[in-house]
Amino acid sequence: MNKLKILIVMKTMNIGGAERSLIGLLSSIDYEKCDVSLKLFHHEGDFLPLIPAPVKIIPNDPLYSNYERPLRKVLFSKYFRFGVARLIGKIECYIYRKRNKIPYSSWIAQQYTHKNIINKLPQIPGNYDMAINFLGVPDVVCKKVVAKIRLGWVHTDYEQLSVNEELDIRVYSELDYIINVSKDCNEIFKLKYPSLNHKAKVIENILSKKSIVKQSNLNVAMEDMPRVISEQIILSIGRYCRAKNFDNIPKIAKNLLEYGCRFKWYIIGYGSEEDIIRDNIDKLGLSDVVILLGKKANPYPYIKKCDIYVQPSRYEGKSVTVREAQILGKPVVITDYATAPSQINNGVDGIIVPMENTKCALQLSKIMSDKILLSKLAKYCDSADFGNEEEINTLYKLAGKVQ
Repeated sequence: MNKLKILIVMKTMNIGGAERSLIGLLSSIDYEKCDVSLKLFHHEGDFLPLIPAPVKIIPNDPLYSNYERPLRKVLFSKYFRFGVARLIGKIECYIYRKRNKIPYSSWIAQQYTHKNIINKLPQIPGNYDMAINFLGVPDVVCKKVVAKIRLGWVHTDYEQLSVNEELDIRVYSELDYIINVSKDCNEIFKLKYPSLNHKAKVIENILSKKSIVKQSNLNVAMEDMPRVISEQIILSIGRYCRAKNFDNIPKIAKNLLEYGCRFKWYIIGYGSEEDIIRDNIDKLGLSDVVILLGKKANPYPYIKKCDIYVQPSRYEGKSVTVREAQILGKPVVITDYATAPSQINNGVDGIIVPMENTKCALQLSKIMSDKILLSKLAKYCDSADFGNEEEINTLYKLAGKVQ
């Protein structure tokens, strides 16, 4: 039987939830049955070494590499025409947002960038049975790939995105399937775009319990997260961006201190809002309580060491790190964002608390002081099987339609 030829398109392999989810997907594929190629816009990122050996990484292309290169540098290079196209996209996006009073989001910025550069990007070589756009606007998979079926992944709560709906529908209509990472995300997407309901499917982030536990047991120096007697260790992980709501952690922490809680709150990640988070920490005088640890290619020893894992997000698709914390047997607390009920079974494998800072802190303080509840949550998570490698079978079923 001929192998199934799959192409996956991704911008980089930097540290992030979607990137970790992609590693889970790649690690679950049966390479006796599938021939997988990976197209990266930028051949960079801490997760590059984690790509399984059978995956063929398509050689770099300078135009794709200039997609996220600083615009000024592109404009003053031999690729200035490509830079002009990006500049036109920025201007069009700005005009559209101001005219329609829409806040900035990376998604709508991508939409207008892709709209203007897509005809300047070269075709991706090869013929494929299945082409997958794993993150972001899927124009490249629709316009620059020869494939029998095309899929686009959605990793977030679509209701929270600022988008140009006309551009969305135009490109999504060219996909055969739109993959959402949770049932709630899928329902939200279908409500937003009823005409695309027949294309919407669910494939959850694929995580291997065996792999995560193995990495958590590696000897990693963690002097930056010391254990102090009588203090609990709270941990949060994610990109420093609006969605994760880390800018409000200092305010929540301030309230926890007023409730008499003794703790250190560590945050692993990186991103555009780091200065905002640091400013909020400094304003409240909490530099010895809320501590940014930066990037960690292997966060699992840190999760293993923490007492409580907290995800205070404004919105999520389905958080990879929440599931990873559960796999490692940690009590998990998340805020009541729209898709929270599809993330945890409240009171069984985690706790959902209000998003508003004072209410969040009050509930979190009660959880932190309830040793019986913390033990119950930890024991349940430790005994449950949160691994879901079988999710790859859904992809095979969709692929079966091209055989």
